[in-house]
Amino acid sequence: MSKQLIFGHQNPDTDAIVAAMAFSYLENKLGKETEAVALGEPNDETKFVLDHFNAKAPRVITSAAAEVSQVMLVDHNEAQQSVADIKDVQVVAVVDHHRIANFETANPLFYRAEPVGCTSTILTKLYHENDVVIPKQLAGLMLSAIISDTLLLKSPTTTDDDHQAVKELAKLAGVDENQYGLEMLRAGTNVDDKSASELIAADAKSFTMAGKSVRVAQINTVDVNDIYKRQADFEAAITAANKAEGYDLFVLMVTNILDSDSDVLVVGGPTAPVEQAFSAKLANKRIALPGVVSRKKQIVPQLTDAFNA
Repeated sequence: MSKQLIFGHQNPDTDAIVAAMAFSYLENKLGKETEAVALGEPNDETKFVLDHFNAKAPRVITSAAAEVSQVMLVDHNEAQQSVADIKDVQVVAVVDHHRIANFETANPLFYRAEPVGCTSTILTKLYHENDVVIPKQLAGLMLSAIISDTLLLKSPTTTDDDHQAVKELAKLAGVDENQYGLEMLRAGTNVDDKSASELIAADAKSFTMAGKSVRVAQINTVDVNDIYKRQADFEAAITAANKAEGYDLFVLMVTNILDSDSDVLVVGGPTAPVEQAFSAKLANKRIALPGVVSRKKQIVPQLTDAFNA
């Protein structure tokens, strides 16, 4: 049997990297030959997680077809978020918790998608269903992914399944989920030593909405002013990214992980759908969004509806 690569989306967050590792371990236990890889370097939060549980980061790839003919996707399905040569390989499996868009295959495949807060929650179920024990180290990594994606179970994407998985994985990992979780989230909010260009690329995804290329990035912080004191720098970096990559519209979510609020910066156009999506007018290219923390549930669906209206 030929080896298969497993990877999450570009600009990987903690779940994208951990889910690849967790799915690869499971598939290998079930007799496959797979390798978890990443489509980018780990961010600060993910580095903290890997260091905390003494785990090695997957190697980074920019293409897959030169190595393998088959791949498995985790934490994404949309082609523009995947490896550059995704059309040159066969996708044989997907485990995801996002919308399905711009995705099709020529052959049948294993596809598991659930509306939960994190891919690692689905993978926890898959381990149970296949009677495979989750090792202590991997349990800590998967716990971290769920904490990251749900902002310590505060995100509106959080489900009972996520709560249950967190309790189980925390016990297996031997950590207190609340104490560890807050420490982990704080580790990902260091912004002062990074350029605006680095920050807008660290956690960003592209979407096609009514024929427009819309980029939605998110920065987590404990003080929104840490970002917006450099607003001119961020506008310049986003304008450059729009020109270089062909984005029509760039929406930057700046999320306060303590207050569970966001303030979005909008560069490019059209901007009318943004104002329509959130029933608010842009002021200084920004809109305050109290209670909004989830790109997947509170930003992308609303923007998509407004663009298609």
